[in-house]
Amino acid sequence: MVEIDPDLADTAAFCAHYGFELEDAANTIVVTSKKIEPPIMAVCVVLGTTRLDVNRTVRERLGVRRASFADAETTVARTGMLVGGVTAPGIDGLPLWIDSAVLGRSRVVMGGGNRSSKLVLDPRELLKLPGAEVVQGLASVPEQA
Repeated sequence: MVEIDPDLADTAAFCAHYGFELEDAANTIVVTSKKIEPPIMAVCVVLGTTRLDVNRTVRERLGVRRASFADAETTVARTGMLVGGVTAPGIDGLPLWIDSAVLGRSRVVMGGGNRSSKLVLDPRELLKLPGAEVVQGLASVPEQA
């Protein structure tokens, strides 16, 4: 566990200030179905250098026509954690999808459950969490402009 300045909790700012490589940052993102009550949700873990494929892979895995990132209010309501500090450990009752690229890192840094800390861990530790599943192609590297 690493204590940080809460104003630097967002991935890019954290990495730049604390000297972590963006390739070692693992973002935890809550995704949700649209226009379905109750919503169908999941938790995704992807590298900071990648983009979650919410329009194809996530939507198909949720089994819905439309899916998106959960908004900040929904994320807090479902996880008890603020965006910028969300972490997979401690989220219960939702599928946990881990992009296969995450497991290719020797270590990752991810939210600590709040905006004032980060966890640094071997990404294989995530496989011990309930509902954890490795998903090939959950995220992709964005094309350079």
